[in-house]
Amino acid sequence: MPLLLRPFIAALSLIATTATAPAPPAAPQRPDPVQADWHGHKVCEVLVDNPQVRTARCTFPPGEGHERHFHAAHWGYVLAPSIMRITTASGTVTRELKAGDTWWSDGVAWNEVFNVGKTTGVYLIVEPKRADANGPS
Repeated sequence: MPLLLRPFIAALSLIATTATAPAPPAAPQRPDPVQADWHGHKVCEVLVDNPQVRTARCTFPPGEGHERHFHAAHWGYVLAPSIMRITTASGTVTRELKAGDTWWSDGVAWNEVFNVGKTTGVYLIVEPKRADANGPS
């Protein structure tokens, strides 16, 4: 084989090997808040789901929580207070949430929550969806 062809054939072999190599396994998809549960029962129920918004009500009795899940961007509103332990990739915090409290989140890759208080916490999670920029037809 001529000396000039060896690098070319080696490169073709490398390309062929790379093209047929199996893809690495995909990272597991975490559930969203509505799909996630707590020991087999759902904690969030969808109240509204349309092209503009999805709203869910999530209920956490004392000693219950929500398995690891992700959140899209959302606005939250506390209907009934509780003390929640919230774990994210940044660490764990305990928050006293009072009725009427609100928050905005740009979304999180994952979190887990657990009601460490003595009252049942109830929250609304409102997730805006992309609306038609031109308004209704």
